[in-house]
Amino acid sequence: MNKASLPPASLAFSLWGAAQAVTRVAGGTALPQALAAVFARMEPTPQARGAIQDIAYRTMREYGLAQVLLGQLASRKPSAPELHALLCAALALLVPEAEQAPYDPFTVVDQAVDCAASQRTLAPAKGMVNAVLRRFLRERQPLLAQARRQPLAEWNYPAWWIDAMRAAWPQQWRDILTAGNQPPPLTLRVNLAKTGVDDCLAAFAAAGIEAVRVGPQALKLLRALPVAQIPGFAEGLVSVQDAAAQLAAPLLDLRDGMRVLDACAAPGGKTGHMLETARVQMLALDSDPQRLARIDENLRRLQLQAELRHGDAGARDWWDGRPFDRILADVPCTASGIVRRHPDIRWLRRKDDVRQLAALGGRILDNLWPMLAPGGKLLFVTCSIWPQESEQQAAAFAVRHQALRLPAPGQLLPAARADEDHDGLFYALFQKTTV
Repeated sequence: MNKASLPPASLAFSLWGAAQAVTRVAGGTALPQALAAVFARMEPTPQARGAIQDIAYRTMREYGLAQVLLGQLASRKPSAPELHALLCAALALLVPEAEQAPYDPFTVVDQAVDCAASQRTLAPAKGMVNAVLRRFLRERQPLLAQARRQPLAEWNYPAWWIDAMRAAWPQQWRDILTAGNQPPPLTLRVNLAKTGVDDCLAAFAAAGIEAVRVGPQALKLLRALPVAQIPGFAEGLVSVQDAAAQLAAPLLDLRDGMRVLDACAAPGGKTGHMLETARVQMLALDSDPQRLARIDENLRRLQLQAELRHGDAGARDWWDGRPFDRILADVPCTASGIVRRHPDIRWLRRKDDVRQLAALGGRILDNLWPMLAPGGKLLFVTCSIWPQESEQQAAAFAVRHQALRLPAPGQLLPAARADEDHDGLFYALFQKTTV
């Protein structure tokens, strides 16, 4: 059997695609980019594409547990990275209880064996794949109980991440780690310039879509749907945006005619929200041309306009010298507050990344401050929950620039409850009181 003989509709095909993506993540590539490379190579059908993506994300969410289980089940670590990734993907599908399992357990085993047999480099290990996975099914409960005695399997984070979280948040660290392991909600922002929250809820109810309000203009769908099936999405009545991220635009106190900079703007969720709030002169800046194209796509759907500019927020070669009344600085960070949306982040980051990214964020803030007009406001945002990147960064910035710090939420820890469901973000608002 070879790769071409795997039916595109088969679980074996999807397992192979997911295994390739997981292998790329283990090599240092972010999961979205890893999946894009796999899709370009395999050219899957839309159904297979969805299955590959689902299995890859499931694997990242169970990666720590799968690695510990594999260490218990195999006498030695699989030599081929793709074999290790295939076994981790299969184990991730077998871990849930039977009533929650996405596939029949024995189908997973058989299809994983077929997947291994289809690859010349993995075919000699198909017997091992069969033996490892069937043993897991036979001894599932004791193996899981033993594995979960190890922090890597219990929490599904690297040891340094667990230790750092305990140090930073000694009272809340368990809740934070638990929230990061939950599937993310599909949260929408209602465009109040075009409709109302109650009107959207009524439209959803009429379409048989259950939704609850989780913020002033935030609605969470109780069952995720493709955006094409969401009433009003194509017309710009709603946009996908986490409830915590929806706090940015109101904090800036925008008024018509203001000159506004959205630094590090992609993918444009906050850009669109600000333009829905007031008729401002918006400059959306990003260092990645492809990500700028996403901003343009989002704004076209919303029928909004902004000047899009390719540039580095840490440099000034793109600035024309005219000051801004408002600056949104959503600076690069470890993204530790959004791991439930990007479960690969915990496996890609290293402990020293916190310090390095905090230094980068500080340089960007220092660079943007002179661009702010006297009396203007700068909103510092980060999707990190490490104090070095959030509160410590904000406090040091205020001292360096004698900036007036205005009321803002500060650190929002990630929450995954029925009454509160949002990512972990940090907000600090500053006003320039000197020329």
